[in-house]
Amino acid sequence: MLLRNLISVTDNISIDVLLEGGKITSVTKSGSQPTNASAESISFHNAIIFPGLINSHDHLDFNLFPRLGNHVYSNYMEWGKDIHTTNKTVINKVLKTPKALRTQWGIYKNLLNGITTVVNHGEYLNTDTDLINVIQNTQTLHSVGFEKNWKLKLNNPFSKIKLVNIHVGEGIDNISHKEINQLLKWNILKRKLIGIHGVAMDAKQADSFNALIWCPDSNMFLLNKTADIEQLKNHTKILFGTDSTLSARWNIFDHLQLARSLHMASNSEIFNMLTINAADIFDLHNTGSIKQGYVADLVIAKNKNNLQAMDAFFNIQPEDILIVIRNGDVKLFDEALFQKLSNSGLKMVGFAKVSLGVQSKYLKGNITALITEIRNHYPEANIPITI
Repeated sequence: MLLRNLISVTDNISIDVLLEGGKITSVTKSGSQPTNASAESISFHNAIIFPGLINSHDHLDFNLFPRLGNHVYSNYMEWGKDIHTTNKTVINKVLKTPKALRTQWGIYKNLLNGITTVVNHGEYLNTDTDLINVIQNTQTLHSVGFEKNWKLKLNNPFSKIKLVNIHVGEGIDNISHKEINQLLKWNILKRKLIGIHGVAMDAKQADSFNALIWCPDSNMFLLNKTADIEQLKNHTKILFGTDSTLSARWNIFDHLQLARSLHMASNSEIFNMLTINAADIFDLHNTGSIKQGYVADLVIAKNKNNLQAMDAFFNIQPEDILIVIRNGDVKLFDEALFQKLSNSGLKMVGFAKVSLGVQSKYLKGNITALITEIRNHYPEANIPITI
């Protein structure tokens, strides 16, 4: 498949991208002779292309929850106790929905956002899907406050080579700051640490982490404050995470617009958090860039206002996504591309048509049956697409 006339987000030039066997086989300036002139081609107009996004933090089975919380909290422990008291009925309703259904919806939530790789946090989930890449090979500890026997788990020699993924410093009080020091003190085996949230983290503490996952939408909702990324980015690698809908909006582009408005990182720095930074930390070889020989994880979206490519990226919404390609295979496409994709030889079998806002999208898999089953268990589920 040859994708023509696309504006690259990273350098704002028009390119053609040739895909074969799940890989990017050539990237050339638009109009140049492609490597394989006989490939079926799809030409675009006023559209941007970027690598499939890498969401470094989500709880896939928690994305049927509405946002829970009714005031600004001092830390995650205060929030957790409050919602289990005041929102017990809602929590029980969601958790009675089979985990397999909740997990599958979490995968689709990410796909709808142009995310082709997600790092799941929590217990290992059965994610038998090729829609997106789900990373579950890190050791996930919830937090110092809520993970039982966290010191023993952290210092388990049989897990020593695994990255440790842990919520840490998720608060605005001194308890949250001291919690980070406690974690570092007990990291006897000098494990590689990936901190999540780090709102209370300072520069000295950041030096001891391999990376920090920034989740500004969740942080601002719960704490009305987020990590000091402007300072911390000079001391550790910064990644980007959405968290689940329990504390954050489902739409990653709302998160990105918030992150941009905080002026703690440049456009390119935020973009790198979602691409090359995450690919490096999680050892996702040949991923996170549009280069020859790289995995064909790609997203194409409308440039609605004829903006410079990076500005266009920060102004799109999920309904503006035209196509999501994972490992060379189309997983989502806009109705406007139906005829072009059909003419290119894509078999339309196995796709379901849904509405997202005023746009119609085709999603791979039986999303219709999934949503029907979810609503049989939890009729109030706030799912942003209709079937």
